[in-house]
Amino acid sequence: MLSRDYLRESTDAYRQALKNRGASVDLERFLEIDAERRRVIVEVEQLKNQKNIASQDIATLKKSKQDATSQIDAMKELGERIKTLDARQAEIEEELHALEMIFPNAPDASVPVGPNESANRVERVWGTPPKFDFEPKNHWDIGEALGILDFERAAKITGARFTVLMGAAARLERALINFMLDVHTRDHGYVEVLPPFMVNAESLRGTTQLPKFEADLFKLQGEKEYYLIPTAEVPVTNLHRDEILDGDRLTISYCAYTPCFRSEAGSYGKDTRGLIRQHQFDKVELVKFSKPSTSWSDHETLTSDAARILEKLGLCYRVVTLSTGDMGFGSAKTYDIEVWLPGQATFREISSCTNFLDFQARRANIRFRADGKRNELVHTLNGSGLAVGRTLVAILENYQQPDGAVVIPEVLRPYMGGMERITKS
Repeated sequence: MLSRDYLRESTDAYRQALKNRGASVDLERFLEIDAERRRVIVEVEQLKNQKNIASQDIATLKKSKQDATSQIDAMKELGERIKTLDARQAEIEEELHALEMIFPNAPDASVPVGPNESANRVERVWGTPPKFDFEPKNHWDIGEALGILDFERAAKITGARFTVLMGAAARLERALINFMLDVHTRDHGYVEVLPPFMVNAESLRGTTQLPKFEADLFKLQGEKEYYLIPTAEVPVTNLHRDEILDGDRLTISYCAYTPCFRSEAGSYGKDTRGLIRQHQFDKVELVKFSKPSTSWSDHETLTSDAARILEKLGLCYRVVTLSTGDMGFGSAKTYDIEVWLPGQATFREISSCTNFLDFQARRANIRFRADGKRNELVHTLNGSGLAVGRTLVAILENYQQPDGAVVIPEVLRPYMGGMERITKS
C-alpha cells in the first residue's frame, strides 16, 4: 500500500507509474474522496470547538438562572451534524481503504519500462548450457522412462497439475530441500522458520494476495476463514505483523521450506505437461526485513544468495530485471533468476527476488524503532531460494545421459546416501 501523502503530492508521478505498468485504477476517485475526507475532518473539528464553547455558555446561563433553551437546541443540532459527518467520514475511510488495497506499487526508476516480458533486461549470465551428442529430452519424458515421475496416478488421486514423485525423485526432492536450507542457514546466515501452511485472510492482505488475487488461492471450507499458503512469503512476512522491531536487529533474514498451493488461475493451456506449473509444489523461501537505507543492497544480496544454489549445483542461469509491464503487483523491483533447461532449449524462471520497499509493511503495520523515539516502516524483501520442483527439473534435464540415466550433482550426493546416478530400477 502506498502512502496517502505520496498519492496526493506525487499524483503525476503515480499516473506515469500506472501507465508504465499498464495498470488501470480509479486514482481520480481516490483524490476526490480524499479531499472530501479532509474537508469533513476540518468541519468536524470546527463544530466540536463550537459545541465546547456552547456547552460553556449553557453552563454560565444555568449558573445565573437564565433560560438556555435556545442554546441547548443549537448544541443538539451541532451534535447531530457531528454525528452525520462522523458517519460520512467512516464511509469515506472504508472506500479509501478499498481503493488503496488495489493500487499497485510504483516501480523504481531503475526498472525498464515496457508492456511485458519482451522489455525485460538481462543483467548477467552464469555458466554455459551443456552440450549433448544426443537430442536432450524434456524432464517428463526422462522421469517417466525412469519410473520416478507419475503423472497419471496423480491425476487419478487428485487431478491435473499434480505429480507423484517416486523413489529417487522423492529422495532428490527431499535432498534439495535440505541442501538449500543448509546453505542458506550455514553459509548465508538466515534463520530457519517452519511456519503453518494455512493462514488467515489478514495475513494474505498484508502481503498483497488479497483482495486482488483471491482467484489464485485455495480457500478452505469450514467455520474459520483459512487459506492454503501460495508461498512461505505470506506466513513468514506476517511473523512481524503489527510489531515494532528493534532497529539494531535489522536486517532480519529468514528462510523457510513449505509446500505451496496455487490455483494457477489464468494459466490454462500453459505448461500443461511436467512439473513447471503445478497446483502444489515445494519451495524454500528467503525473506528479509530491512532498513530503508539498506534494502537495495539487501536486494542484491538476497538475489545472490538464491543464485548461489544454482552455482553449487553447476546449473547455468541468468538474472533478469523484470519490466514495468511484467513485474508483480507489490513489487518496486524484481530480479528473476532463470535456469537453462536443455529439454526446452530455453531459460525458465526458478526464483523471483523482489524489493517491496514499505508497500507490504504499510499494509501489515510492520515498523522499527529508528532512533529510540521515532518509528518507521520497514522494507520487506523476498525471493525463492529456490523453487524445489523446478530445480529438480533442471537437474533431470541438464544431467541426463545417453542411456537415460541422470547424474546426481556432487553436492547432493551426501544427501542421497552416496548415490551418483539415477537409473531405471
